[in-house]
Amino acid sequence: MTLRRVLLGVAAVLVLLAALVVWLNVRGEDPIPESSAAFAPTVEQVKRGEYLARAGNCIACHTARGSAPYSGGLPVRTPFGTVMSTNITPDRKTGIGSWTPAHFWRALHNGRSKDGRLLYPAFPYPNYTFVTREDSDAIFAYLMSMPAVEKLNRPHALRFPYNSQAALAVWRALFFEPERYTPDPAKPAEWNRGAYLVHGLGHCVACHGPRNAFGATEDKLELSGGLIPMQGWYAPALTSISEAGVADWETKHVVDLLKAGVSPRGSVMGPMAEVVFRSTQYLSDADLAAMAVFLKALPQAAPAPTDDSPAVPDALRTAGEKLYRDHCAGCHGDAGEGAAGAYPALAGNRAVTMAVPANLIRVVLSGGYLPATAGNPRPYGMPPFAHVLDDAAVAAVVSYIRSAWGNRAGPVSQLQVMRSRAGEGE
Repeated sequence: MTLRRVLLGVAAVLVLLAALVVWLNVRGEDPIPESSAAFAPTVEQVKRGEYLARAGNCIACHTARGSAPYSGGLPVRTPFGTVMSTNITPDRKTGIGSWTPAHFWRALHNGRSKDGRLLYPAFPYPNYTFVTREDSDAIFAYLMSMPAVEKLNRPHALRFPYNSQAALAVWRALFFEPERYTPDPAKPAEWNRGAYLVHGLGHCVACHGPRNAFGATEDKLELSGGLIPMQGWYAPALTSISEAGVADWETKHVVDLLKAGVSPRGSVMGPMAEVVFRSTQYLSDADLAAMAVFLKALPQAAPAPTDDSPAVPDALRTAGEKLYRDHCAGCHGDAGEGAAGAYPALAGNRAVTMAVPANLIRVVLSGGYLPATAGNPRPYGMPPFAHVLDDAAVAAVVSYIRSAWGNRAGPVSQLQVMRSRAGEGE
């Protein structure tokens, strides 16, 4: 075989692969219909869209601090560089004012912008693909009712090759396929509504799902826990009663947690506090109950064994106990019992004893703050200790807390604390 034939063969294979990638990136897309008719949403549609935009927590990413709502410009750090959120106000030059409902639907369902560009999955279209066309049109109606803000979109700052449409096309070919939510006829309507909200607008898997080396969730519906990239927080498994599973909770207590940020069974901090503050506290009790019903029905993994946890060395435990008395006992009690309605108990607290200690380290370093909600308007908070305790001290006090008063979790190392300070998590 001559070199020329080899090269022609390689070229043919590359052309076929390129064609396959292109096809995989347009599957499931309907052509955008041409229409000269003006979009004329109803008042009810706009109101419904506002509610749904809350459910999707759109404002959290599309509003930079000090900027007008939905005007974009928020940097979203990822392991591959920084993605800048876009202006989705109805400004015709810099926002989405020239879009149609079909363009907006394609962005949610297919992850493609009006001009045909592939969107980065920092915009969670792998989850929004489950959103119905009716709900997509309502959200678009709401956004079109907002004040138009002329604000240019800032370019992404992604490393090569992640900054190319070709690389993104390959990623999508491997890890994304547009889908529609199909109700399970064997399940009641309330469960199906909860599944739709959790998988779609709620995009819970974006945090609570494990990711592979390419930043893709292993399964769009997997809720077995995962580190939140670049934040140093761990979104605990919703499929484990050792972490954040709620199978044994009362439905009301799950609703309380999502609506007020606190319930008799637990409270929210870190990224989840922002979700409650900006999103779930505004949802109806019926929708929150539906989410609770779905989450309670998730199959639960067996509790993690505690007997195998390595013992905390005596010297580390002694140092941690002294630090706890000096800095923590005033609020959390000498025996980690906490104070009802104010400071959570640390004894027997599964957030303390999870196999991944990232959240406990993060709270000690950065403080812990519950969201201010209608149901808990003046929440108690915990100050940060990053400026008071060095890595060795944080490792010692966290190791003590994880092994005291009947808690049976392993020690934390200085390296883990150092990585948490850098926002790397585990």
